Amino acid sequence: MSAEAPLAGKVAFITGAARGQGRAEALRLAADGADIIAIDLCGQIASVPYPLATPDDLAATVKLVEDTGARIVALQADVRDEEALRAALQTGMDQLGRLDIVVANAGIAPMQSGPDGWRDVIDVNLTGVHHTVEAAIPHLVAQGDGGSIVLISSAAGLIGIGGGDRGSIGYTAAKHGVVGLMRAYANFLAPHSIRVNSIHPTGVDTPMINNEFTRDWLRQVSEESNAPTDFANALPVQVVQAEDIANAVAWLVSDQARYVTGVTLPVDAGIVNKR
Repeated sequence: MSAEAPLAGKVAFITGAARGQGRAEALRLAADGADIIAIDLCGQIASVPYPLATPDDLAATVKLVEDTGARIVALQADVRDEEALRAALQTGMDQLGRLDIVVANAGIAPMQSGPDGWRDVIDVNLTGVHHTVEAAIPHLVAQGDGGSIVLISSAAGLIGIGGGDRGSIGYTAAKHGVVGLMRAYANFLAPHSIRVNSIHPTGVDTPMINNEFTRDWLRQVSEESNAPTDFANALPVQVVQAEDIANAVAWLVSDQARYVTGVTLPVDAGIVNKR
């Protein structure tokens, strides 16, 4: 790894890293010099109507990260299980030696799934983010070198888009809750020079969005005249790419953003501004 790489010598802990945004974030940070602790459930949650990532997906992330020259420790763990998450992080740190960056990326979109969807999306998208940060805090504080934490929220964490089913309402509620976590942690961790920010994507071309179930849900919601359903971006693109989110993560965790903390950063092709 080149000594010129902006993240050389740093270690990043990324949840939901088997595919989609998490994989893109792992690859971008690895290309910038960081070693990676990659976590993913690699299993199905019953309320989620589309296939979640598999062990083969996580293995593919490992290969791609290793191709950059970075080291990676990849483990299966459920962000809903705080002790399992702590154990996975410790295993990664035992091999890679430290922790500098946290990207709480794991998330689901169980639209049209009833009461189970509400519970599962809150557990993964909000409580799972809380578990991720809590697992990392003792290590970052003990090292005494500061750090950067990025929480992946959504445009739905800033505006009230979505349908009326419980999975959709839960998604929007969880993503709004991530903003509260970010702001509280940014204040709490600032004395330790640990920065905390959130990123708010519009629709991203990943398996969470680009599947038949989510596409059907989007079409159905758009036909309901009483719902706040304008999913169209201001810029003339339907979706952004996972690499666009990874680029924002890379900036926030770099020294170029060394005094940026407590911000909600939209990478949303203007959809929030439209509202």
